[in-house]
Amino acid sequence: MARLKITQVRSEIGSQDNQRQTLRSLGLKRVRDVVVKEDRPEIRGMVQTVTHLVAVEEVE
Repeated sequence: MARLKITQVRSEIGSQDNQRQTLRSLGLKRVRDVVVKEDRPEIRGMVQTVTHLVAVEEVE
């Protein structure tokens, strides 16, 4: 199964509370944090919520 490499590229300061909670749920705490998650609809939805704060790459 494909995996997603998610990197936080912008600060959560000034963002909405649900976006902050989404970053925490993904495991991102600060700028340049990187997590690798399975490519699932739930994760894609979370990434869609914070697209302006993260960068996403597909990895094997």
